[in-house]
Order: sequence, then structure tokens, then C-alpha cells
Amino acid sequence: MKLDDFDFDLPETLIATRPARPRTSARLLVVQGDSLSDLHVYDLPSQLRAGDRLVLNNTRVIPARLIGQRHRDSAQGPVSAKIEITLMEPDAAGGWRALAKPLRKLLVGEDIQFAGGLTANVAAKTETDLRLTFNAEGPAFEAALLAAGTMPLPPYIAAKRAPDAQDNNDYQTVFARTPGAVAAPTASLHFDAALLAELAAMGVEATEVTLHVGAGTFLPVKVEDVTTHKMHAEWGEVTPQAAAEIAATRAAGGRIIPVGTTALRLIEAAARATGKVEPWVGETDIFIYPGFKFATTDALMTNFHLPKSTLLMLVAALMGQDRMQAAYAHAVTENYRFFSYGDASLLIPDSA
Repeated sequence: MKLDDFDFDLPETLIATRPARPRTSARLLVVQGDSLSDLHVYDLPSQLRAGDRLVLNNTRVIPARLIGQRHRDSAQGPVSAKIEITLMEPDAAGGWRALAKPLRKLLVGEDIQFAGGLTANVAAKTETDLRLTFNAEGPAFEAALLAAGTMPLPPYIAAKRAPDAQDNNDYQTVFARTPGAVAAPTASLHFDAALLAELAAMGVEATEVTLHVGAGTFLPVKVEDVTTHKMHAEWGEVTPQAAAEIAATRAAGGRIIPVGTTALRLIEAAARATGKVEPWVGETDIFIYPGFKFATTDALMTNFHLPKSTLLMLVAALMGQDRMQAAYAHAVTENYRFFSYGDASLLIPDSA
């Protein structure tokens, strides 16, 4: 299975830099069997049925992009220079793995000062990233980040424009609760309170799980044989209540429909041991590509993904490579908007 099998041509004009407004006005490509239907997210109730269960990722994106000043003493006197930090993921010791621009000149032991009194110390450094410890933790750290940081927009958006105040709302789901993500579960950005209420009224239930999406979700696949790719790890939790709700829906004959690849990866990780979703907490590096046997996913709502990405491999595993190639070719021809702020698809395998 080669990396080029998951490539496609995408005009740069189709990369969305702002979301649709209102959220539910985004387009929705429904892929079911060999049929393709061009709808909108507000049409989602017509595609679901009473007894279905949506699985929602309630992670909350933190404002993980920070601009600061690095400070250290030298033989020639104090050194101060601008530095850009992007937090990637917390570690078990209470620090953060992070990217830095420029990285080369940073030294282990020096401090980086940000707005509002937030300070980070460079605890360790590699050729690609570093480990930071901050002068605040818990709620105090979250408050300091809110004051000093901006939303960590994906590279393909950040290359076109800087984050602004509008992104604080746009790049957050309406059901975000648990801080820790440095990238949004983007399929969930299409929901608003009214759509969730409409679905609940018709008998479509929802279960919340948590997977803190890391910046590794944007890392390119660098191996030609995709089966040898090593996935980044992300922290997640499926509570006993969430596992019980999913089990009840499965027992009643309802469909389990994750909203986003993050929710899908989490519940499939939680089902690996027994074939059914169990209460689970920890880090998962599950890699889903064609040939994967899904234990609990019946359908998936997701955005359109980057060429040669692990997420494109995931949807090909669910629907088949030929079917997804046809769907993406249709999306390009019909000018669907791609990636994090783009349009959505609802993928329903033949068996669902």
C-alpha cells in the first residue's frame, strides 16, 4: 500500500480560510453505497433516524500559539529576542512539548516571557522541538494562556492569514468542555445548539467522549509504504457512562456515528480489546488504514482531508479507496471547501 495511492490534485482556491456562516450552512456530501448526494449540514436530520447515536468529541482547543521574548545572560550582556511558540501536547511531568521559531538559538535553561506575566523555561531541546515548563498550572495556566495566546490555526490557514479574535469562536465547537487540544475536531464545528436540539427531538442521541487533538494530526506521512507509518499519540477518555450509552444503542439496533475522525479513532481504540467499546483512558496511537476491521463505527461525519494524510487513509478504510477517490473527485469538481474550515461529508458504508 503506497503513499501515492492517497494523493489527489486540489486547487488551492478550495482551501477554506474561514468557516461557513451560519455553521450549519456548510455543504454536506453524503456518500452512501455508490451514490453521492449534495446537501447541507442543516439537512443532516433527513439522513439520520431515531435510535442513531452521534459520538461527539468534547475537547476544548487552547490558545496554544504564543509570541514572547527569550531572555538569557551572556558574556556580552543580556540577550533578548522575539520567539514564537506553538504548544503541541502536555507531558506526564506537567510540562509541554512545543515547537519554536526560531528553534536553533534557544538554549536549555533560558526563559521565555509572554504577555500577562506568563513565563516558560526551556527544560529540554531536540533538533525538532523542545520541552517547556511554565510558571503556572491548572486554572491559572488556562487563564494565562487565554490572555497571552491565540488559536493555533492549521498550517495551511496560518500561511494565508494570521489568527484573529473571530477564530476564538470559529475554531471551537459549541460543546467544547475539556481543555487540552491544540487542534479542533473540525467536523464538529458544523453543529450549533439548534441543530443538536432538532436531532435530539427526533430521537438521535449524543454521547460525549474526549480526545485531545495534538499538532501531530498535521504531520505528513514520510514513508512510501504507509503500513510502516508511526502515528503520534493523543490522550483520550471514554467514561463508563459513554461506554454504556454506546452499548445500549448497539443492543437496540441503532447506528453508532462518530462526528470526526478523532471520535472514531478513540472509540475504536476503546473497542480493540473486546470488540465493544469499554471505559478507557490513556494515550492512543491507533492507525486506521485500508484493511482495518471496524468494531463499533457504522458511519462517519467528517471534513475533507489533505492528500496523502492518515485521515484520508482512515476514510478509505471505512468506505473503500475507489469510492473515496470518486467522492473527492466529485467534491473538487463541485467546488466543495476543504480542510478544517471547509465543508463536510457523511460517509455511510453499505452495511449501515
